Amino acid sequence: MSTTLLVTQLRSDPDVIALRRAGREICRRLGLDTQDQVRVATALSEIGRSAVASGTADVVVGVLPGLPHATLRAEIVAGTPFLVDGDSSDGGVPAARRLVRGLEVDPTGTRVLLTKPLPATARTDEVTLAAVRRSTAAAHVADAADELRVQNAELVRTLDELTRQQEEQRRLNVELEETNRGVLAMYDQLSSELEETNTGVVALYAELDERGRELAAANEAKTRFLRNVSHELRSPVNSILGLTSLLADSHLDAEQTQQVGFLRESAGTLLTLVDELLDLARAEAGHEDVAPGPVDVAELLDELHGTTLPVVRPGVVLRTAAAPGLALVTDRRLLSRVLRNLLTNAVKFTDAGEVVLRAEAEGEVVRFDVRDTGLGIPADQLDAVFEEFVQVPNRLQPTVRGTGLGLPYARRTSEALGGTLVATSRPGAGSVFTLRLPSLSVDAEPPGDARPDPDDADQDLGHVLVVDDDRAYAAVVAAMLRDDAARVSVAHDASHALALLHDGAADVALLDVYLPGTDGLTLRSTIQSLYPATATVLMSSAPAPAEVGGMPFLAKSSIDRDVLVAALRREVRAR
Repeated sequence: MSTTLLVTQLRSDPDVIALRRAGREICRRLGLDTQDQVRVATALSEIGRSAVASGTADVVVGVLPGLPHATLRAEIVAGTPFLVDGDSSDGGVPAARRLVRGLEVDPTGTRVLLTKPLPATARTDEVTLAAVRRSTAAAHVADAADELRVQNAELVRTLDELTRQQEEQRRLNVELEETNRGVLAMYDQLSSELEETNTGVVALYAELDERGRELAAANEAKTRFLRNVSHELRSPVNSILGLTSLLADSHLDAEQTQQVGFLRESAGTLLTLVDELLDLARAEAGHEDVAPGPVDVAELLDELHGTTLPVVRPGVVLRTAAAPGLALVTDRRLLSRVLRNLLTNAVKFTDAGEVVLRAEAEGEVVRFDVRDTGLGIPADQLDAVFEEFVQVPNRLQPTVRGTGLGLPYARRTSEALGGTLVATSRPGAGSVFTLRLPSLSVDAEPPGDARPDPDDADQDLGHVLVVDDDRAYAAVVAAMLRDDAARVSVAHDASHALALLHDGAADVALLDVYLPGTDGLTLRSTIQSLYPATATVLMSSAPAPAEVGGMPFLAKSSIDRDVLVAALRREVRAR
């Protein structure tokens, strides 16, 4: 329930002045600050002046208790409706609305309710309110001169406050201008630094592009170097292997046989190193020749088990396992090399326990796991083993041979086959190398078997022409053929070969692909044109170039007497 502090009636301007003075006194005694006192008192006087202008008005001012704060409540009821619309500069209700938020006008327009929340510190007990009523009554009867003095004092205070606020506003404006100048200077500096940074970044990217081109050129040069050096090394090594093969077939005592065996083994090791260098260079350059075809995984694993078993250490079990009927379309030769590298590494560094090669389908790919119980690889060396010439030191190192090229080649070859190769390991517990390969589309038929046909064993080769610029290897080949050919002629370039054919046609010509001047492919076309009855077989220390296609071809590194004679007999018989 509201507690009434003032009841009065407004009939003239003095009554309005008295209402203003009483309202200010009530606000002061209830704890409102000076500005709120002036706002409420002015709002009451503006509403009262509007009411007196057209008649009389009744005013009731009181306090309405409530939580969390009590509220000052003033009700003004006029005999005629208030003017509620208009400009605040005209006074009345519009001006009061600007001064006090809590102001409502009833629908009839004759009743105005003004409310103002009191501060939390305001005391609204009966004793305090009684004192407010007495003080308000005394203020209500004061004369107009006193009110004018009070208003003047309020005006002076207001002017002083406005002056202080203007000075504060000027000070803030100066600070804001200084801040803006600083921000603009900082923006200019940051813009300049950003421009310099962008220029540096552009230059850095240009330098990185240049370095990338230089690295690509260097890598290509390295690949060409390895390819050329490997080819140059293969020729004499193949000659050594051929000569040792001839020596092994001659009459040697036990010590000489052993020495020739050592020589052949060393030459084979050197040839393996050369082949690995060339294979790695080809894989790095993305030139790996992939010939996809159906692969019987179980058959391949059985074959790898047989070829790896002789190098397994005593006390170590080698096992291979593949689901029956598991098939994969990929390059069998490359897959065999990758798995052989992984198996060889596993058995090299496993001296107890087992080595297991397992294959199984895993979604759209086939997963090969090579698991061993060997020495394991330290975690900080696990990535390094896939780098060229890196070998992890361990106690078995002195007992094994290796170049550090097997695993790098295996990873790059697996990528060329569209797969991945990863490794996990724990020192002392063993390692697991996991190869995942998808099936590829079949583009070509697998090459035929070059081993001899027993039905051709007694067939004479007739006149054989050997054309090779490597004189030592040509001599080795001629020696291999001496028991199976009626006659062997040797030429070292195309013009020499054509001259020999002019003197006497050959039954078959064995041509090196990379001859000086006119190469072996061009010479073959010429021979077929001029001497169609002469069969031709190509050979090379390097892999067969793409132009060879389905032409008869022998890799020098794989040539022995049986393979060579069988290939030549097959071509002679085909004529």
